[in-house]
Amino acid sequence: MRLTNGITIPDMGFGTYKMAPEDTEASVLCALQSGWRHVDTAAFYRNEVEVGRAVRASGIPRSEIFVTTKLWNADRGYDSALRAFDRSQEALGLDYIDLYLIHWPASPFYWDDWRKLNADSWRALERLYREGRVKAIGVSNYMPRHLTALLESAEIVPMVDQIEFHPGWMQRDCLEFCAQRGIVVEAWAPLIKGEALGHPVIAGIASAHSCSPAQVVLSWVLACGVIPLCKSVTPSRIADNLKAAELKLSDEELASISSLGYVGGRCYNPDNCNFL
Repeated sequence: MRLTNGITIPDMGFGTYKMAPEDTEASVLCALQSGWRHVDTAAFYRNEVEVGRAVRASGIPRSEIFVTTKLWNADRGYDSALRAFDRSQEALGLDYIDLYLIHWPASPFYWDDWRKLNADSWRALERLYREGRVKAIGVSNYMPRHLTALLESAEIVPMVDQIEFHPGWMQRDCLEFCAQRGIVVEAWAPLIKGEALGHPVIAGIASAHSCSPAQVVLSWVLACGVIPLCKSVTPSRIADNLKAAELKLSDEELASISSLGYVGGRCYNPDNCNFL
């Protein structure tokens, strides 16, 4: 998939959220050796050091690996965002970052100056992008209302929006908003921590294709034009999940998954989130 600036982003990403530091390096290295080329981390995950070690230890040319990290909420603002990026880059030990995201929007329910906080953070990301320290910039958990406010002052349209996206929680309004503006959508928690895998519709499709339920869900995410971020520390699952890109579901199967009601997950309203 291509971003608006022409940069290619791999269609599937290996996630590291809540991956213990002692598991991270081995798991990311296993993923890279299995064919994954997109690794997603964040300052909040506290495993950037281990992700960087795995990237360097893989022996794979740096240009072939796409690394994402994120600005945490406590570091919102122009100067603080720049300092936070320096810390993340140092932790990763990489000459550049492929994608840098604002992790969560400042909410009008918690911050009177939420527009300025988000705009100042974004201005810092624009500077990092222009300086070539990051190849692409974007946001995470931004809904249309947050993006609309940000675009009032932004000089560069976010290239990516990483949101909660899974069966039963498609956030169609956000998908449409992003599609109209060329913003690529990434899905965090596409498997809902495994909650989706036992659903009879998903299990039935998996049985029909002699594949895993995880592959069915990930294939559905891809068919929606969204990049799934999938985490595992089990080598066999790491390899199997990547095969979802080879699975082709019928239009009827895709529609049956898209029509599912609540399956699980957090179904967050970002305006109600004030993680610090």
